[in-house]
Amino acid sequence: MEEELKCPVCGSLFREPIILPCSHNVCLPCARTIAVQTPESEQHLPPLLHSRGPAPPAAAPGAGPGAAAGSAACPDSESAAGGGGGDHADKLSLHSETDSGYGSYTPSLKSPNGVRVLPLVPAPPGAAAAPRGAGPASSSLTCPQCHRSASLDQRGLRGFQRNRLLEAIVQRYQQGRAAAAAAAKCQLCDRSPPEPAAVLCEQCEVLYCAACQLRCHPARGPFAKHRLAPPPAHPGAPGGGGDGGGGKGAGGGRKLPTCAEHDLENYSMYCVSCRSPVCYQCLEEGKHSKHDVKALGAMWKQHKAQLSQALNGVSDKAKEAKEFLVQLKNLLQQIQENGLDYEACLVAQCDALVDALTRQKAKLLTKVTKEREHKLKVVWDQINHCTLKLRQSTGLMEYCLEVIKENDPSGFLQISDALIKRVQVSQEQWVKGALEPKVSAEFDLTLDSEPLLQSIHQLDFIQMKCRVPPVPLLQLEKCCTRNNSVTLAWRMPPLSHNPVEGYILELDDGDGGQFREVYVGKETLCTIDGLHFNSTYNARVKAFNSSGVGPYSKTVILQTSDVAWFTFDPSSAHRDIVLSNDNQTATCNSYDDRVVLGTAAFSKGVHYWELHVDRYDNHPDPAFGIARINVVKDMMLGKDDKAWAMYVDNNRSWFMHCNSHTNRTEGGVSKGATVGVLLDLNKHNLTFYINGQQQGPPAFENIEGVFMPALSLNRNVQVTLHTGLEVPQSVKQPKLPNN
Repeated sequence: MEEELKCPVCGSLFREPIILPCSHNVCLPCARTIAVQTPESEQHLPPLLHSRGPAPPAAAPGAGPGAAAGSAACPDSESAAGGGGGDHADKLSLHSETDSGYGSYTPSLKSPNGVRVLPLVPAPPGAAAAPRGAGPASSSLTCPQCHRSASLDQRGLRGFQRNRLLEAIVQRYQQGRAAAAAAAKCQLCDRSPPEPAAVLCEQCEVLYCAACQLRCHPARGPFAKHRLAPPPAHPGAPGGGGDGGGGKGAGGGRKLPTCAEHDLENYSMYCVSCRSPVCYQCLEEGKHSKHDVKALGAMWKQHKAQLSQALNGVSDKAKEAKEFLVQLKNLLQQIQENGLDYEACLVAQCDALVDALTRQKAKLLTKVTKEREHKLKVVWDQINHCTLKLRQSTGLMEYCLEVIKENDPSGFLQISDALIKRVQVSQEQWVKGALEPKVSAEFDLTLDSEPLLQSIHQLDFIQMKCRVPPVPLLQLEKCCTRNNSVTLAWRMPPLSHNPVEGYILELDDGDGGQFREVYVGKETLCTIDGLHFNSTYNARVKAFNSSGVGPYSKTVILQTSDVAWFTFDPSSAHRDIVLSNDNQTATCNSYDDRVVLGTAAFSKGVHYWELHVDRYDNHPDPAFGIARINVVKDMMLGKDDKAWAMYVDNNRSWFMHCNSHTNRTEGGVSKGATVGVLLDLNKHNLTFYINGQQQGPPAFENIEGVFMPALSLNRNVQVTLHTGLEVPQSVKQPKLPNN
């Protein structure tokens, strides 16, 4: 974590860090040394017109070393340097070093931390005084890490916000480091060396051994109310440096930060547009009137959660990286052993040949050695690279965890966006293939010792031919089912270097039938929709390349849901249909009947769902049932040959298909009624229920194909859909139909 706490300019721990507009940090004293002044007239010139060499006296007034030194020596010069810039000085200019206009800089120096710093080229003699008529000087600051330039306003460096969280973490880190170096010794002992401390007086903040405590701190008189505690785990100064703020941790009395522009106001809101905490007086002045302003505490919790979530991903990658390093170290040993084996085989074959093979043997040994050295070099390079990335990720994690421990919402929000982005970038650096060895331990070399003597001088290694891919490994932790869809994931085994051009995923019919191809491609994740409910599917996958098709993986068994969970489908509904309640409640804008379908499709099994009548005015005739995907949607359900329905009023119901009305049955619906639909595709019939009682006989017989739940209604009705219900085991006797 120490790298996160060092200034990129001086290479030391941060002192009074400030946050630049690019979200990087720099020490305030270092910022004074790298801040530069440019004449206003030169600032407005196109970037290509700025001189790359030493500026002439009339072109760069105030650009010499004296100007920079004066800025560092006198803090008041910060505001004076940008005082004449007008509105232009209030704007922050973020651009690269090539188009920033600072052609007099040369990126030849590096800070102790390894970051380039752009020093000011000394002005030529006579350039100290600005020529008459030149514009006022404006100050700017170039970030030493990303080299983006920012203009300073009339406040100078005081216009940048202080990074209080980073400052507190640095202080805590210094105290902890000093504390770890010290020993818990009595502070009043006259012995040499002092006796180990036995207690710590929290009021006196002094460590005592047992003898000194009895002599100097008796439990009577004014010391009777003092609290004695065990010595700290890492004592250095009393208190142990545990909270880094002298006991001013969470709830410990830390002074609330005040607004940089209104000293008497505490931060209470957060401007999302400016990404900065603000106070109520800032809002009253109208500076953020058109900005998105939210509560400080809510944004603090939100950004903290985002950072924690991103850290989880980096932590997983760091764990994989540690395991990968162990794998690489084992690979080193295997390469060494296999290299020795290949050398022994090569020597044995070459010694079996006569003197004519001696010279060629040396050449072949050289090739094996080079191959081994190449593999070793590749693995060592990969180990060093992975170790560096892991160390950077670990340092970033430790730093972020320290930031999360802080209870300063405004300070946290000052750096949270940048930290979240850095953590996400750190996670993205572990790209696919980054944790896979670049070489294998095997030496793909074969020596053919049977050619005739005249072919000895042409003897060379033969590369092994490309082999078919190995067996893919199904990632069971990523395989899942949802409703009537299944998702499968797989990967190639580690240390597999045979090329893979694609994969073939096969699935059976859910009834123990033959496998069939459902996916062919390069992806290692596939979702198959439209399967049968309450069915068991077997899946397997194999890889292929130019040499052929590899063996099948192990078979994974996937069980689809027993019951269907679905909602109304807004994409296929009539435009007059209005859906709410997560697409579970439907109504209509029209007095005419309009159709809406469900999101599930059924072709097998038994399914049951219910529709609750939330509103029923003026005795309309809603229709409930099933339909094909291409049903007509601008008339009552059942009037065409693509729907099978029961329409019902407040007194009776009818079954309807192809505009044929049958089986009139007494009993209607009202507000609060429940209509049940039972689709039995094993018996190929459809049955309806009203308030738990079967409504008439089975409505339709011998229905086959693919069906979707359907409903038609007008503006006088509102219905809520309930799915995932068990099929009724027992039903009441049906009502007798009146013909």
